[in-house]
Amino acid sequence: MYIIKVKGKAKIPDYIQLRDEAFVLIAYFRADRPLKDLHRYGLEGKESELAAVIAELEFGKLRPLAI
Repeated sequence: MYIIKVKGKAKIPDYIQLRDEAFVLIAYFRADRPLKDLHRYGLEGKESELAAVIAELEFGKLRPLAI
């Protein structure tokens, strides 16, 4: 799984994208509210780890998500 942080413009907030191994979009959520429905993506119980990864992400840099 891969993660990327997308910069919003004007009234559009920043977003987080989760992509699978084929880079297909599997989740798209606001960066300021990332911890909802994580069980859908196989990340249940890893809220604090995901929040830490999101906090240190640079905008526009795709990286593997290993938590």
